[in-house]
Amino acid sequence: MVKQELISRSPVRIFERSIHGGLKPGEVGIIASQSGIGKTSVLVQIALDKLLQAKKVIHVSFAQHTDYVLAWYEDIFNEFIKKKNLENTGDIKSELVRNRVLMNFSQDGVTGDQIIRSLKAMIVEGGFKAEALIVDGIDFSRIDGERINGVKQFARDTGISVWYSCTVKGTLPYYDKRNIPLVIKDYVDLIDVVIILEPKQDHIELTAAKDRNIFNPEHMALRLDPKTMLILES
Repeated sequence: MVKQELISRSPVRIFERSIHGGLKPGEVGIIASQSGIGKTSVLVQIALDKLLQAKKVIHVSFAQHTDYVLAWYEDIFNEFIKKKNLENTGDIKSELVRNRVLMNFSQDGVTGDQIIRSLKAMIVEGGFKAEALIVDGIDFSRIDGERINGVKQFARDTGISVWYSCTVKGTLPYYDKRNIPLVIKDYVDLIDVVIILEPKQDHIELTAAKDRNIFNPEHMALRLDPKTMLILES
């Protein structure tokens, strides 16, 4: 299989169609679930899809060392190769690496404004014109609407889309009646898309809780394979 065929057949195309074409520049999306369900895997697959299209991606991790994040990219890419028999994998992997920047921060050691300044310096001054920003492992119980609003303004200014992971934890319930994580309910109006990962008996289901102004839109018809952690059609 050639790269273009892999892109056109990717389940990410279904993922994007189910949320009206995917995140647009200036928009913010959240992948939410309990810990260990597959949020990082989904974010990496979204990022890899961009990278396969020769688009630049910045991946920021708050919970994992960059070596661990690299392992996720390696594992998911290798699963692609096994399932799709991809040609010219060496050249493709080199292109992916050139178009990807990995960053690691401690939520205790840096402010939101400092992170945005670092990202702006890379994108504007450094000339790394990323189309997508992946933010994994941030603790949303320590985030407020003002910070999210700042991220949205940054996304608008730079023409970037932003995907977050959000871990729901603590005491039940984790979600409100609209299936929105309680930890973000006070500023959910600032979030454009919310996707929930729901563990089932033999798979993990992807459910859209919010798509712009619509709560609980139509079924996404997507799932995660718990063995490969790849997004598949239901």
